[in-house]
Amino acid sequence: QVQLVESGGGLVQAGGSLRLSCAASGRTGSNYAMGWFRQAPGKEREFVSTISRSGGYTYYADSVKGRFTISRDNAKNTVYLQMNSLKPEDTAVYFCAAGSAASTYSRVYNNWGQGTQVTVSS
Repeated sequence: QVQLVESGGGLVQAGGSLRLSCAASGRTGSNYAMGWFRQAPGKEREFVSTISRSGGYTYYADSVKGRFTISRDNAKNTVYLQMNSLKPEDTAVYFCAAGSAASTYSRVYNNWGQGTQVTVSS
C-alpha cells in the first residue's frame, strides 16, 4: 500500500500556470506507475496524464496535450504535473493515483490521493 498526498493547487487566471505535486509514502513510489485524474463539479472523473515506473513513458488526454507535462523524481517519491496555459475548463479537483501500469483507466489504479482543487478564472 502507498499513501499519496497532492499539493500545489490553487486559484489562477486563465493563461497562467500551476505545478501539482504528489508525494508518495509507504511502499516505494517507484514501484508504481502513476496517473493524474480530475473531476469537475457535476462531471465524472476523467483521465489527465500517466507516467510509467521509470518515467520513460508518458501519455496525455487530448484536452491537455501540449499544455501539461507529467514527470517524476523517484529519489523523492514524487510525481509532478506542470500545467501551463490553463483554461477555465481545467477547473477541477485533481487526483493522483498509483497503480500497476500506466493507463488511462481509473480501475487500474488502486491507491488514490485526497485531491487538490485547481480553479482557473476567466
